[in-house]
Amino acid sequence: MHPWIADRTATFDSSGIRKVFDLAAKLKDPINLSIGQPDFDVPDEIKEAAIEAIREGRNAYSPTQGIGPLRDAITAEVREKFPGQERDVFISSGTSGGLVLSMLSMVNPGDEVIFLDPYFVMYPALVRLCGGVPVMVDSYPDFRLNPEKIATAITPKTKMILVNSPANPTGVTASESDLRDVAKLAAKHNVALLSDEIYSRFFYDGEFYSPASDNPETIVIDGFSKSHAMTGWRVGYVHGPPEVISTMLKIQQYSFVCAPQPAQWGALRAMEISMRANVDEYRNKRDFLVEKLSPYYELTSPGGAFYLFPKAPGAEGGNAFVERAIAEGLLIIPGKIFSRVDSHFRISFAASDETLQRGAEVLIRLAKQHVA
Repeated sequence: MHPWIADRTATFDSSGIRKVFDLAAKLKDPINLSIGQPDFDVPDEIKEAAIEAIREGRNAYSPTQGIGPLRDAITAEVREKFPGQERDVFISSGTSGGLVLSMLSMVNPGDEVIFLDPYFVMYPALVRLCGGVPVMVDSYPDFRLNPEKIATAITPKTKMILVNSPANPTGVTASESDLRDVAKLAAKHNVALLSDEIYSRFFYDGEFYSPASDNPETIVIDGFSKSHAMTGWRVGYVHGPPEVISTMLKIQQYSFVCAPQPAQWGALRAMEISMRANVDEYRNKRDFLVEKLSPYYELTSPGGAFYLFPKAPGAEGGNAFVERAIAEGLLIIPGKIFSRVDSHFRISFAASDETLQRGAEVLIRLAKQHVA
């Protein structure tokens, strides 16, 4: 390693997802089921709101906490969802920015942070960046948030429990009762509870539930990237206990400064737009893939997000299977990128119906080849 490079950067590797994207650029007409962002475009009304903001000269820094109208709109929504709770709100530079600020604000060197395995790729990297210790709780084979397993993982060094429902990469939604139990567990042990709710609007079965309903100290991260296809706009938001939010804002002042102001005006318009039709369409995509692949793969039907996390056929590892798939022109992500276990692979069904049909055909053919 170059002598100028900080030791902390050696505690984690580059995202393996980027390597798949690099490979995609070399393939001619790949069947791309690897991308973790919606395949629909940002609604025109949101684009126009951002364009109008640019033309009206709203191009400077916004206040660190975000533009007043957007914060007010989100605060009103938060107060309606969590009546009687004292929760402050600020606008972050995407939910990733919210995650970075949460870790920097709460995790000291040596502190333990508990989350499920499989996990979103950023979780262990950000914990290590702060000098913390990732504690990964095995959730195979059904990817359930099991309160008993979480309780067993708690030690005197535990600083935070991080939950993600609906989850990336599995798409699995935690049950209300399990989330409630984990919320109470965090309160009992005086441990921070961080709830990553970026896929809250991609919820297919029943109603979305946040553990903040049972634990008022929960820090919630959400945003517009997935729900409104605004992944490149970098507008997220965080709400939670005032003292924690104030600390996160202090760090934001010296790092991100603020979320892009024109994008914030677009997000304000986004709050007025229903994306229900898109969510219904994605539910249909989920149903299509689950029906097609269930006879051939061991998988858990996702209750949200837009991912499937099937097990590779037989004893074949996830990496080996993905290599076979890529040789057939199908881009999927090895499960090892999201896990300590190399047994599964991630499919994103954020794609056109035609692409899903082509992808399903390749996956079924590969499964049949394995049996043969």
